[in-house]
Amino acid sequence: MQTSFCSSALSGLRWLLLLCAVAVGGAAMATVDPVATLRAKYTALEPQLRQNQFRQPLVLDSVETPNRLTGDIYAVVAHPFDAVSSGLNSPDHWCDVMLLHINSKYCRALVAPAGTTLHVHIGKKTPEALSIAPRFDFSYRLASLSPEYLDIVLKAKDGPLGTSDYLIELEAVALPNGKTFLHLTYSYAFNFAGRLALQTYLATLASAKVGFTVVGQLPDGQAEYIGGMRGLLERNTMRYYLAIDTYLDATSAAPPVQLEQRLQAWFTATERYPRQLHEIDRAAYLEMKRAEDLRQRTVQ
Repeated sequence: MQTSFCSSALSGLRWLLLLCAVAVGGAAMATVDPVATLRAKYTALEPQLRQNQFRQPLVLDSVETPNRLTGDIYAVVAHPFDAVSSGLNSPDHWCDVMLLHINSKYCRALVAPAGTTLHVHIGKKTPEALSIAPRFDFSYRLASLSPEYLDIVLKAKDGPLGTSDYLIELEAVALPNGKTFLHLTYSYAFNFAGRLALQTYLATLASAKVGFTVVGQLPDGQAEYIGGMRGLLERNTMRYYLAIDTYLDATSAAPPVQLEQRLQAWFTATERYPRQLHEIDRAAYLEMKRAEDLRQRTVQ
């Protein structure tokens, strides 16, 4: 009888400890405040935001693991949070953003009861038929929206050449003096075939391309930048950030001239970093993007 009592007591104690652990874990999760977290990140990055290689309040980081690449950009934009929230809290607006990227060929938002999807064709840096450019189906989700915080998540399950699990996420938090702090994440996974394909591309067509992370100094005293797969990721993360930034800048212009202002501003922004981002001349980019915008507005 004593043994049975002890066994029951121990069993009860285990359940009590388990319930306590669950309660503590739940309380810890409940106290996570994304606004406070993002503002704390802003405070931690303030010195780098004030002084960096980009000559603007921007910090870029990248990570490569055996099967995933992740890029993060933190930046301060000179737009009040309300303008950022209203400008980016729309799948159609995200299509306008996506099309600025030199590799984006088309974007169409499809709203359905099951959720919103962005059909995005991504291909070469030159004009390309939609039948050739691979299509990515990004689920669009407004993860969080409050008077001072925005979180938008885009995910695509599959990509070409052994890539998958694409993520584009944008967080924004209000700052004083009519400014907003942004956090952009661009990430995707790859299998063995994907790594091989990316490495082949980097060893041939993109052999001279580099990213933004400084890894050393060249004999002539110039900065040595990271190459390889992280360099590729950093270039595309920056292109998406510049698309967001220039889109926001153009929202104050009259609607008939917004497209032209976005295109001109995006190209100008990329040319600040010719070592990393220069691909074609301005005239070729503008001609291609005007045609792609027309296709985006007419092809269903």
